[in-house]
Amino acid sequence: MILVAHAAAAGCAALTIKGPLGWLLATALFALGAASAWSRALLRAAGSIRLIEVNDQGLAMESAGGSRFLAEASPRRFVSRWLVLLPLRRPARRTLLVAAGMLDPAAFRRLRLWALWGRVPPVAGVQLSI
Repeated sequence: MILVAHAAAAGCAALTIKGPLGWLLATALFALGAASAWSRALLRAAGSIRLIEVNDQGLAMESAGGSRFLAEASPRRFVSRWLVLLPLRRPARRTLLVAAGMLDPAAFRRLRLWALWGRVPPVAGVQLSI
């Protein structure tokens, strides 16, 4: 979808702006879409985040290149039943979107609890049976 949206924008730019400047803008828009899809949707770039781990220190992350780091999330997070948006401050300003289908239900619940409260209660990982 990212590539299709950028291709549509490139087509509109080529039709609207006549001459080589329009084609140059269209090429740049399409290349930007390809780069976005490569790093954000396909997670193929070395800086793409492949692993999120919720621990006592906060969020530990691992990139596709293999580097591990602690991330500082902004307090302005969005949490719903189906997705979690985590705006990161450090090491880079970006927003992570984690949908419910990306994790198993227990891990997604743990992430949602952390996003809401900034910590995970000890009983959150274990369900009590009565």
